[in-house]
Amino acid sequence: MRKVNVIGVGMTKFTTPKALIPYTVMGKEAATDALKDAGIEYNEIEQAYTGWVYADSCAGEKVLYELGMTGIPIFNVNNNCSTGSNALYLARQAVASGIVECALALGFEQMTPGALGMTFTDRPNPMETYFIKLFEFQEPKEGAPPAAMLFGGAGVEYMEKYGTKPETFGKISVKARKHAEHNERAVFRNLLTVEEVMESPHQFGPLTRFQCCPPTCGAAAAVICSDDFAKKHNISNPVYIAGQSMITDFSSSFEDKSAMKIVGYDMTAAAAKEVYEAAGIGPEDIGVVELHDCFTANELITYEGLGLTPEGTAEKFIEDGDNTYGGKVVTNPSGGLLSKGHPLGATGLAQCSELVWQLRGESGVRQVEGVKVGLQHNIGLGGAAVVTMYRRD
Repeated sequence: MRKVNVIGVGMTKFTTPKALIPYTVMGKEAATDALKDAGIEYNEIEQAYTGWVYADSCAGEKVLYELGMTGIPIFNVNNNCSTGSNALYLARQAVASGIVECALALGFEQMTPGALGMTFTDRPNPMETYFIKLFEFQEPKEGAPPAAMLFGGAGVEYMEKYGTKPETFGKISVKARKHAEHNERAVFRNLLTVEEVMESPHQFGPLTRFQCCPPTCGAAAAVICSDDFAKKHNISNPVYIAGQSMITDFSSSFEDKSAMKIVGYDMTAAAAKEVYEAAGIGPEDIGVVELHDCFTANELITYEGLGLTPEGTAEKFIEDGDNTYGGKVVTNPSGGLLSKGHPLGATGLAQCSELVWQLRGESGVRQVEGVKVGLQHNIGLGGAAVVTMYRRD
């Protein structure tokens, strides 16, 4: 397997659905910016992998035909919230295996207002097992968003196990807004206090509204290539993928009566372990992380799933400020899904973009000083977890 480099990234400004920007416009912008960043033309792309959740079939072709109709294979990917990282995973495989020298991964989403819901009501729902198993040991709350019951349930489980205070979860939202303040592409950049977070409408368990990511529209893209392709284009010392793992559910997700496992804790831990072993680098060497904070509860349990702090110590990790600038590892300098936004198909590639900018030293005010290794965590229930490690020598 060959070394795989990320030589170009692009990302639109994320917006709320009220902006009514077509996915074709957003997708074209992100792909164009990634190609420009890489310094190549679209006709040098040999394969493209596009990801989205809320669009009709062949939406990827619809977007990329705006850049050119070159006859290349275009693959469409849909794996819920991990879709963007799935597209990146497949593009990396194509380059690493020698099938192509250069590939494009693109994610985009034009969402609708409100909580996520079902599209088809006349056939089995892929998520039904998750809720059936959850409600075997957790009482549903009438009117609560389904996703909030899943991730809020994970928060309840953690609180009961370790005695964590509800305000600790709220502090994650405060941190997210503080980071997003300096990200011109983020949806929510205004600061919040812990009191404001905790006083916002209650959703489920420890979660309030300001602890839940918003429906978001946007797009992001990455151009990846082999060493030979990079050298041919005079690209020196690019950011490269040092390790990547994609894991789907284990039987433990549903057999152990654990909301934390239902929302992907075991997947996260297994993917992280594979990446650390492949890269020969442990969590103690990571300076910056973009992780899947769809809800504050998921960020908290993911600290431990990724090995950033030992099990049962996430509250201390937060209280000591080890999850932000000046601490052990800066988590979600972009503002994360909570503040930057979460356009499902684009999220994984937006995380990739942020980490590439960080490793290049191009993040301005939110730059993490001296960072050489970045870690990405992207999860989608239904389900898949993707963990990716980026390095720059």
